[in-house]
Amino acid sequence: MMETKKGRSKMIRQLPLHLLILPSIIGLFLFNYYPMAGLVMAFEDFKPRLGYLHSPWVGLSHFEYMFTYPDSVQVIWNTLLIASLKIAANIAVPIVFALLLNEVRALFFKRFVQTLVYLPHFLSWVILGGILTDMLGNKGIVNHLLFNLGADPVFFLGNGTWFRITVVVSDIWKEFGFSTIIYLAAMSGINMSLYEAAEMDGASRFKQTFHVTLPALVPVILVVGTLALGNILNAGFDQIFNLYNPLVYREGDIIDTFVYRIGLMNGSFSFATAVGLFKSAVGLVLIVLAYRLAYRFGNYRIF
Repeated sequence: MMETKKGRSKMIRQLPLHLLILPSIIGLFLFNYYPMAGLVMAFEDFKPRLGYLHSPWVGLSHFEYMFTYPDSVQVIWNTLLIASLKIAANIAVPIVFALLLNEVRALFFKRFVQTLVYLPHFLSWVILGGILTDMLGNKGIVNHLLFNLGADPVFFLGNGTWFRITVVVSDIWKEFGFSTIIYLAAMSGINMSLYEAAEMDGASRFKQTFHVTLPALVPVILVVGTLALGNILNAGFDQIFNLYNPLVYREGDIIDTFVYRIGLMNGSFSFATAVGLFKSAVGLVLIVLAYRLAYRFGNYRIF
């Protein structure tokens, strides 16, 4: 009886705190859970004038169409390839850069470089797409420089192979500064006595990096990798939409841009919903699998 009274008393005391998070819970429900009712469109031939309740039911027809469409296999392959390259590069490059920047002793220079590489993260792909189109075009500054050096011009945004390379490299340039901050923050929490002990044992800075710094970064790398794996089917709609053109549809078209061209531009909302549901299901499975692997091999747990 006393425990029940204590529990009620505690709940009453904490009631203002619960009321503070109530608006967030309502917003989460309205914008994240309530719209999920629209997933029923994936199984209907949705007509806006008929609504969800009266649109014809077609079952799995949209999913069948998605996998039988002539270009669907190539689009899925493009998505997996580009997304995988981005994930691998956006883990490896920030780690290497953070390790190098961590060795810099001039604090002003370190902060200046960190700010400089962080700035592109705040630019939208609409702006960067225009900049890259001008720079990498046939008469852009890059090809002009190649011509002056005696090399042949490169059709960066018109050749499929070069387009994929351009997409991955430009994404690294835009995002690695933001990821670097995560690893630098993790490095700041490493116990300095570990470095002192390693130095007493005769370890060089290079060996200290491999035997002290990198092992300490493993939990952070597992977190970043686990979260990134859930987005394996998101290869970056904003970036590719602002860079690609009909010449590179075969090598550069990803699921999102494919749905935009084939589905939304033709008013096929049901098909677009079916593809979105498929992507979400695959992402859920992958992130659960990645979490289990991280727990088994890296002893990483969220809860």
